[in-house]
Amino acid sequence: MPKNWELELATMLGDLLGVQDGFLKLLGKKREMLIASDTDGLDALAAEEQQLVESLQTCVQRREALLEEARREGLPSESIQALSTALPAEWRHRWHPKVAQAKSNARLLQHHSLAHWVAVQRSLLHLSHMLEIIATGGQMQPTYSEEDKSRASGALVDRAA
Repeated sequence: MPKNWELELATMLGDLLGVQDGFLKLLGKKREMLIASDTDGLDALAAEEQQLVESLQTCVQRREALLEEARREGLPSESIQALSTALPAEWRHRWHPKVAQAKSNARLLQHHSLAHWVAVQRSLLHLSHMLEIIATGGQMQPTYSEEDKSRASGALVDRAA
């Protein structure tokens, strides 16, 4: 291998694991703030989150470039894990756990992100119901009514319903 693939993979994986670790810590803080309804704290995390997003995008771009170069050189290029199999045995054994950790972290980040999304959606639904109760004075309008059939029919032109 003419290129120093070991160093390239080590650098990329090190950066990726660092960004993932930062995201996991941030999501932990975010969870605590969601539980405490700390909107000011959540707003304060936005800048840190944006910085982590940009760092992750940089890692993705580096990964894509690395895999494209591996493809051009005839090396396995389906994934970083596949590319790492082309490394000499000593490097492969050293970086296999790091690749597995990055995959595990990615799955954990997906899980935490989904849990946060569900919690926020449930909060929005609750707030929507609260607003509806306030707006209607707690008196819900029936969906079906026998009293005014013209309103129920949706007839705008013909009220002969």
